[in-house]
Amino acid sequence: MIRVALSVRRESAPSVKSITVIGSGFSERSDPAALVIGLTGVALSKNRKTLYVADSLNNPIAAISATHSPGSRAPTRGSTFSIGGVLNDPLGMALGTNGDILTANGNDGNSVVTKPNGVQSATILLDPAGTGVLFGLTAVPGQGVYFVDDGTNTLDLLH
Repeated sequence: MIRVALSVRRESAPSVKSITVIGSGFSERSDPAALVIGLTGVALSKNRKTLYVADSLNNPIAAISATHSPGSRAPTRGSTFSIGGVLNDPLGMALGTNGDILTANGNDGNSVVTKPNGVQSATILLDPAGTGVLFGLTAVPGQGVYFVDDGTNTLDLLH
């Protein structure tokens, strides 16, 4: 897992300023139905000090310190932030407006709400079709959570 810092100017194409390894040692494998199974979603904590990572191969949410400095040794897998419970192939991930971590399950059509202390606090059915339909999530203050539903080929809103 890497962090790419870009220099963006209106008058020219973006250019890479630096590349920093922020995590390594995560499992992955190729899959004919999904191309690659492994790390799939990320969310940055409100204080910008922790990067949450959805691991669809091993089923946890990992937490990686986002504050180590360039040139320092990157953490290998971070720490397990949340595992088991109702996580079921976590794919898309977003930070809720209240700081909760929202994860889209790839195997059952649910979204899992996880508190900043790692406790899974709610499950919300987003699509009863279940397997393989949920991907991206984003929380928009005052509106709700937008999510991609690949089963209906739509961008939907959960209020």
